[in-house]
Amino acid sequence: MKWKNHTKNCKSKVALAAIKGQKTTNEPASEFGIHVRQINRWKKEVIDAIPEIFGSKKEQAIEVMESERDRLYQQVGRLLVEVDWLRKTQISERSITEKWSCINPMRKELSTQR
Repeated sequence: MKWKNHTKNCKSKVALAAIKGQKTTNEPASEFGIHVRQINRWKKEVIDAIPEIFGSKKEQAIEVMESERDRLYQQVGRLLVEVDWLRKTQISERSITEKWSCINPMRKELSTQR
């Protein structure tokens, strides 16, 4: 059996007919030649997408900014933990002269400054 690929226009017509409820679910199924479960699935997708259609751009932008802010806070937290760990382990274990002896001035890619 070959799968049918329905166009978005066909899907929207079928889902709209199912949402209107003027006919039983079997009538659009026989009219369009689509299984009842498929019609119910498209109807549910349309109903779930309605809030997104009417949502404002400002709300969507706020959601994007909040998710980006949360991601950045997580990154800052990880970096703070790394810095604290480095301070506790490496700095406290060696004297200043030992630390300076570990620095190879010939390696330009390893900078002692930011």
